[in-house]
Amino acid sequence: MQQPEPFNYFNYYTEIEEHFQAARGTSLFLLSPLDWALLETWKDSGIPLQAVLRGIDKAFEKWRAKKSKTSQVNSIAYCSQAVMEEAKRIDTPREEKIVDAPFEGAELDKYLRGNALKLAAGFEEIAATLEALAAESLIWMDKLEELEQRLTSLEDKMVAIARSKQSDEQILAVRKQLESQLKPYRGKMSAAELMMIEKKFFDQRLLEDSGLPRLSLFYLG
Repeated sequence: MQQPEPFNYFNYYTEIEEHFQAARGTSLFLLSPLDWALLETWKDSGIPLQAVLRGIDKAFEKWRAKKSKTSQVNSIAYCSQAVMEEAKRIDTPREEKIVDAPFEGAELDKYLRGNALKLAAGFEEIAATLEALAAESLIWMDKLEELEQRLTSLEDKMVAIARSKQSDEQILAVRKQLESQLKPYRGKMSAAELMMIEKKFFDQRLLEDSGLPRLSLFYLG
């Protein structure tokens, strides 16, 4: 069995995005909300970066080998099946290692305080927590995985508050958008994977429509 290589934990999304763009042959291609939901699903499921990159390569090799190509690959979701197959080849958990944090203490402080300022009425407690974390940003630079867990918990709380203010019409509109983007790829994903993607997609759209920031360190930069 192939063994996973250590990687810079907080570069997970960046490396996948850049690798997909390179495989597709266009650096200006922007990932869709569905793509970002899928990336979060892979990250939370512990899918090794190595497996994702190899899966993307395998998917494009298969696409290029087709005699008839009706359209370009316009979503990372096209690579989902190949990514899962590559993940099965790695029989040990991904080693999450920060080789070099891709940001400094001052950047972390600015990020946390900036997100606190973006929170409106009803989110005062979360904003206060972010300010408190920012005040100890230099300390947290040595405990980034723990900080990420704290921020994930805060974001879950933020999503729950925002969802309580959402109308049935808003929920239906997001569900229609999700179904439109996901329909071509449903046959390539397991039921469990589809459920996770749907949740991530709904959470992302909810935060976006509510004007709320992403709190994860993966969005710092």
